[in-house]
Amino acid sequence: MPESVEIEQIAALQAWRRQRDDKAVRQALVDLKTAAAEGRNIMPPSIAAAKAGVTTGEWGQVLREVFGEYRAPTGVGRAMRNDVTGLDDIRADVDRVSRKLGRRLTFLVGKPGLDGHSNGAEQIAVRARDAGMQVVYEGIRLTPEEIVEAARTQKAHVVGLSVLSGSHLPLVEDVVGRMKKAGLDVPVVVGGIIPPEDAAELEKVGVAAVYTPKDFELNRIMSDVVRIVERAKGANNV
Repeated sequence: MPESVEIEQIAALQAWRRQRDDKAVRQALVDLKTAAAEGRNIMPPSIAAAKAGVTTGEWGQVLREVFGEYRAPTGVGRAMRNDVTGLDDIRADVDRVSRKLGRRLTFLVGKPGLDGHSNGAEQIAVRARDAGMQVVYEGIRLTPEEIVEAARTQKAHVVGLSVLSGSHLPLVEDVVGRMKKAGLDVPVVVGGIIPPEDAAELEKVGVAAVYTPKDFELNRIMSDVVRIVERAKGANNV
C-alpha cells in the first residue's frame, strides 16, 4: 500500500476530530466508561459516543482501561515437539555459542502490526525452542514499542519479526529505529511475504536476513540464526 494512503487517512482523521464537539465527545467517553465499570449495558452509551464523533480507537481505549487487554495464548508452550531430525548439530552450536555469551542464546520472536497469521512465527519459535534456544514469544498484534521493550527486558541476542500484512517496510524500520535509539545492538531477522526489492530495502536499514515462504527449511533458518548471533557477538565482543 502506498505511504500516501496512510498520510491521507491520518489527515482525514485529524480533520474529523477538529470538527467535533469536544465537550460532547468527552462526556460520551465518561458515560461509556461509567457504564462499563458498573457492569451496565454499554450499547446505549456506545451509540451516543458514535453520534458524538468518538473514534473506534477512543472507544476501544476506554474499554481497555476498564477491562484490560486480552492477549490470546500463543500455543508455543503447549505445542507438540517437531520432528527433531537434524537438530543434534544445531543444538551443539547453540550450546557452544551460549557458552560464549555466558547464558542461553535468547531469541525474541515478534509479530508487529495488525497481522493475525501466527502459524509461521509459532513454527519458528517452537523450532528454536527445540534447538535449545531460550525463546520469547508473546503472541500477535504487538506494537514496535512492545517488541523493543521485550528485547531490552529479556536481553534478547536476536530479534525475529514476522509480518504477513504487507506493512513490513514501515513496521520493521520502526522496530529497528527504536532499537537503535534504545542502544540495543541486536541483530534482526524478518520473515513474511516480502518481494525481493523490499528485502533489499530491509537489508539496507540493517536487517541481518530476510525469509519468505520459499525458505521452508526450518533447520537451515535455525543454523542461520545461530551464525548471525555468533557473528554479532564477535563483531561487538559481547
